[in-house]
Amino acid sequence: MKVLIIEDEYRAVQYLQGLLNNLITDLEILGTLDSIEASVQWLQQNPSPELIFMDIQLADGLSFDIFKHVNISAPIIFTTAFDQYTLRAFKMNSIDYLLKPIEEEELQAALNKYGQYYQPQVTQWQELIANLQINQGDAYRQRFLTKQGKSLGYLLVKDIAYLYSDEGITFAIDKQGKRFVIDSTIDRLQGELAPQEFFRINRGQIVHLQAIRQIHSWFSHRLKIDLHPSLGEQENIVSRDRVKAFKAWLDQ
Repeated sequence: MKVLIIEDEYRAVQYLQGLLNNLITDLEILGTLDSIEASVQWLQQNPSPELIFMDIQLADGLSFDIFKHVNISAPIIFTTAFDQYTLRAFKMNSIDYLLKPIEEEELQAALNKYGQYYQPQVTQWQELIANLQINQGDAYRQRFLTKQGKSLGYLLVKDIAYLYSDEGITFAIDKQGKRFVIDSTIDRLQGELAPQEFFRINRGQIVHLQAIRQIHSWFSHRLKIDLHPSLGEQENIVSRDRVKAFKAWLDQ
């Protein structure tokens, strides 16, 4: 069986490979990929595997974004470290989803299901991704705890215009231009905010679609964004490696 593994944790890859070697006699690992970018490139340049193991949260975002750039005909077994309510919907549409740490018995059951029921239908998996993205919406952040002096409060995600990091501190700017300190990192926030509404334009900024006022061509094939409310003198630059994905995000 020709298997592709999309997973950004080295130990998780090694552990899964060990389990698969124990359970599949004709196993061939075609590749192990740790990011959306690497996965898209591999899938565009290689024949389809027979089965894909796919982690939901990767180094550069949610694995659902892979399907915006390439059509996948292979069946998928999703893996995740988070047991959230909406994950129940995955059982209805995919071969299976496995919670980390993966147990050998559950992996065997998923492989049995693949062997018994899989019929290669491209539209089946495209429909799965659409359903997953809809169902996953309820799992994204709804609000953040905030602190101002000795008082605690909260900031609704729907009121956020953009977020940025400055000297190790993460700030959120609401639609009225008020600034809040957020106890999180940009890396973590990228996986907690709905990708239909928020986009990480560079290493230190995430912007909401409705905060974008104008987009300009910039040096070195980058883009410059005018945001509202304004962030003063700071320039909001879409890094060169994110420009293509940013345009695709705008064009959904």
